[in-house]
Amino acid sequence: MERKLLKTLRIKHKLTQQDLSEKLDISTIYVRKLEKGVANPGRETMIKYENFFETDMRKLFPDLFFEFDDKKCIKNHKQAI
Repeated sequence: MERKLLKTLRIKHKLTQQDLSEKLDISTIYVRKLEKGVANPGRETMIKYENFFETDMRKLFPDLFFEFDDKKCIKNHKQAI
């Protein structure tokens, strides 16, 4: 799942992925992977993003914080069959 808000905020601050990586002290490749959603950040990285962009990490990384009720999903799937 692509994390569009990360890219939007980076562009809004007129930063390249390399600029942001230097400011957050992480690799450019890691910034790219986080934006694309192919890598998940650790707690320390989420805090760096949250502090830098002054935005709650739940908004920055919604795919890591969404609520998912697996039992409800299975029940709904069985009813559909």
